Amino acid sequence: MKKKMMSVVLTGAMAVSMLASAAPAMAAEGSATGDHTLSVYAWDANFNIPALKAAEADYKANVDPDFVLNIIEQSGSSDVENAVTLAASAGDYSQLPDIVLFQDHYIQRYVNDYPDAWVALDDIDIDWSDFGEEKLSYSTIDGAHYGVPVDNGTAIFAYRVDLLEECGYTLDDVTGISWDEFIEIGKNVYEKTGKYLLSMDGSGNDLPYMLLQAEGVSQFKDGEPYITENETMVQIITKIVEMIQNNVLYLGNDWSDYTDQTIVGDMVAGVMNGNWIIPTIEQVAENSGKWEITTLPTLEGGGKEGYAANGGSSLYITGNCQNVDLAKDFLAKTFGGSTETYDAALTDGGVITCCVSAGQSDVYNAGVEYFNGQPIYATIVEMGSHVIPVEQNDYHYPCRTYIGTAIQQILEGADVESALADAESQLRFDMGL
Repeated sequence: MKKKMMSVVLTGAMAVSMLASAAPAMAAEGSATGDHTLSVYAWDANFNIPALKAAEADYKANVDPDFVLNIIEQSGSSDVENAVTLAASAGDYSQLPDIVLFQDHYIQRYVNDYPDAWVALDDIDIDWSDFGEEKLSYSTIDGAHYGVPVDNGTAIFAYRVDLLEECGYTLDDVTGISWDEFIEIGKNVYEKTGKYLLSMDGSGNDLPYMLLQAEGVSQFKDGEPYITENETMVQIITKIVEMIQNNVLYLGNDWSDYTDQTIVGDMVAGVMNGNWIIPTIEQVAENSGKWEITTLPTLEGGGKEGYAANGGSSLYITGNCQNVDLAKDFLAKTFGGSTETYDAALTDGGVITCCVSAGQSDVYNAGVEYFNGQPIYATIVEMGSHVIPVEQNDYHYPCRTYIGTAIQQILEGADVESALADAESQLRFDMGL
């Protein structure tokens, strides 16, 4: 596994080397100013970085007036992953900052491969029971906590309630329903409005994972692919194909087609994804007040509401941290449950907390005009507390790719069983099984 990761890094050696050459000086800057400074790698100037600035202001105002958080902006999450891999391969963690923001779906692989790159957080002053179990399942490895959650990946299903009403439906009519019922409603919506009730990026299809999680089922079982013998997977893929064939689901060619054409381009009456999709929905100003959110349909329906998550990240203390006690205290008193941090992170960057108590503030319970006055942020935090943890695996993204290819093959005439068998075979090969 390490050799495979190294080959990925070497393909981008020039970019990574530039990052690495700059990193030691940046990290040193974080620790050279004394016991009041920490350095952190993060990306996204409009999302994660405002959340970190909110935490810095909170800690500075309420704990340590001399505190400084040296935020070192990266172009993307892959920069952080490459920096950790390069440092580990060189056996020199001095290239890393005190803290890094890291994607949830990748962290278990990196902790297992490079255990010396991380600091366990079991003695940190955080009430872990105040966080959703699913969110913590990524950063809890062999029973030890390693990360402090930042952003909430809870999935929402947002609907254009004005279009539903035009077709004779309300939000209640699409809440707690089965996918079969959803398909019938979707057919009617398309016939009357010409809009799809759902869309997704075909090149990075996250639907199978989210729909499976809403059933409490994973794509993996005991560390191996769980696809062909997974009856729930077979049912879900069948429903996805049926939705595409009946103009209920539009499968975009790529991410841009999904967001720019279908959502911003106003082709849909419904959007389902991690709640980070909200800013994309809100780009269409004339649709303000026409959207509302609810939970996911399930195979069973009958009032059963589906809960899932997609995406998200957490903060991790590195093996190079020069003041672990300060880092732990900073994380505990900010992202560990501070209403002040999370209120500002939401208003300044749109980051939604995973901390249940922080999600009960007045800021979170305020009605959101774009979503017809719904207090969507408090709702999302509450929904996140119900997401069922399912088995995670380092090969989450390759699995997504192969399942997405299987869906395309089925649409072109292949039968479901053979397409999924091919996907499982390729995934097992990648995993060396």
